[in-house]
Amino acid sequence: MKKLPVGISNLKEIIEQGYAYVDKSRFVYDLVERGKYYFLARPGRFGKSLFVDTLKEAFEGNKALFQSLWLCDNWDWEKRFPVIHISFAEGVLRNRAELDGKILTILDENQKRLGITCEYQDSISSLFSGVIRKAKEKYGLRTVVLIDEYDKPILDNITEPIIAEEMREGLKNLYSVIKGQDANIQFAFLTGVSKFSKVSLFSGLNNLTDISLDPEYSASCGYSEDELTQVFSNHLKNKSREDIRKWYNGYSWLGEKVYNPFSILNYLRTGAFRNYWFETGTPTFLINLLKKNRYYIPGIENIEASESLIGAFDIDFIEPENLLFQAGYLTIEQGQRVAGKIFYKLRYPNMEVKASLSDYILNRYSHDRVVKEKVQLQIYRAFQENNPDALNTVFQALFSSIPHDWYRKNKLFEYEGYYASVFYCYFTALGLDVTAEDTTSHGRIDMTVRIDGRIYIFEFKVVDVDKSQQTALNQIKQKGYADKYRGITDEIYLIGVEFDRGRRNIIRFEWEQFSQG
Repeated sequence: MKKLPVGISNLKEIIEQGYAYVDKSRFVYDLVERGKYYFLARPGRFGKSLFVDTLKEAFEGNKALFQSLWLCDNWDWEKRFPVIHISFAEGVLRNRAELDGKILTILDENQKRLGITCEYQDSISSLFSGVIRKAKEKYGLRTVVLIDEYDKPILDNITEPIIAEEMREGLKNLYSVIKGQDANIQFAFLTGVSKFSKVSLFSGLNNLTDISLDPEYSASCGYSEDELTQVFSNHLKNKSREDIRKWYNGYSWLGEKVYNPFSILNYLRTGAFRNYWFETGTPTFLINLLKKNRYYIPGIENIEASESLIGAFDIDFIEPENLLFQAGYLTIEQGQRVAGKIFYKLRYPNMEVKASLSDYILNRYSHDRVVKEKVQLQIYRAFQENNPDALNTVFQALFSSIPHDWYRKNKLFEYEGYYASVFYCYFTALGLDVTAEDTTSHGRIDMTVRIDGRIYIFEFKVVDVDKSQQTALNQIKQKGYADKYRGITDEIYLIGVEFDRGRRNIIRFEWEQFSQG
């Protein structure tokens, strides 16, 4: 294989041009054998469109494209099903009229490709029904319906609830046809980033099987460790697999962990560790939601949420935990049944997402981005030089430099978690090894930072909220937090940081090296 198919979602182009391709065709067979209606949610740039195109080529009987793939010897190539392919992946639709126009154009394109004609009568739903029915009549086989990025028109307008609701109703009008045309449909597959409730969008399509959290289909999009090794071995020579895993692996939907395909392909092409996937999107709405909810940012690392919370959402019910998971900023570490409900422990999938999201949050929490960049460099140097006092100086200067007007407008300083969140975001945005709410047998450490064989244990305290007389440093010592790391390294540093919201700054910064004697 001579090239890397970054961003290509067309199976024909990949095969004919000799691009490296990870064979996902076995999943096509499994889906068709087991059921009829499916839904798969995955983050953007994760290979959903390519998988949909693979389904399309298989149902259309294009055997030549599968000569080197598993499906070649495991499919009935004599049957050539009519396929209706609907995709909202390209472009941004800003109102209901644009959506309806887009749907009409897509249905017209499908008619031309299938060689059928259906006159647009009184509604989009009747036209869609007609296309499904006439396709079956012409080809003598029931129709296959493939819908890619089914939710994009809604998500593109999520900051405008009224428009988003209009988009939802327009799409509901389209998708309701699938249930009514059951007798004429052989197979249907829908993909998207989010999972909207069946009641709000699918209008009675109760037999739609959601495989988003099915362990057997966890690797249907993305690259497993074995797939990466087998297909891209020539590109992996002289590269650190441990660093690659740290940066781009780790996505899990209750099954095998996978790499983000967009990021790993870009890395293999350039050889540089960068935030490729994150740079393709702008999570403005998410950050605004975090700010509105005064979310304790370090707590993102330790979210435990029910299946109902992260599973499906709607325009009038969007929580940070839900959006963080659906958009791909968090993934599932493990699931646990508690009484009659399932709870999932979520975590960042990898360094790319953790560092990038923290940096993006920091941009929104900072009054001056130029100052932010300078502070980051100073923080990194303080850790390199093992100089905790320099950390105190840097953060004291940072909080002192924030104008009163910025505080007045943002009100962030009023909530207890603001200052600890700033520390956390600065550390994680640098790519440091940070563990928030680090669990020990004596309680939870607010934050642990590892760098160059040294461990720094942080405890944060807001004095006008926490009325206890104990200092932050004494709390670390009294609870024996350092015992967890005893024997791991000789260099463990205990750092207590105390804030006063009235003064809007650090009022006590104490540290000492832990003695293991």
